[in-house]
Amino acid sequence: MIESEFIALNKAKEEAKWLWNFSKDILYWPKPMPAICVHCDNQSAIERVQSSMYNGRSRHIHHRYNTIKNLLSNIIIYFNYVKSNKNIMDPLTKGLLKKLVYNSSRVMDLKPLKDEIV
Repeated sequence: MIESEFIALNKAKEEAKWLWNFSKDILYWPKPMPAICVHCDNQSAIERVQSSMYNGRSRHIHHRYNTIKNLLSNIIIYFNYVKSNKNIMDPLTKGLLKKLVYNSSRVMDLKPLKDEIV
């Protein structure tokens, strides 16, 4: 499970680094650049990345761990824990009850086809 979180965090890391570099190139953007927040709903993955030791066996996961760790230590990104029930991206990643999808769409300011849950 943590391996899949590392893969997702690695992808988010790539996007955050691109955004950080892009913002750095904007002339009137305040310098120094603030770190970019990456939201994650897995506390054990956040703790594992923030710890100083990795005991994983897979080389590709170890490489992702090292690159994420490097961006954390250079203050390019930081992690923020988001509880799963407050994570508005859940409807896009897994199947949920209609009521949860309805509530998440309201939080995202999406307008439903109907005001009622069918």
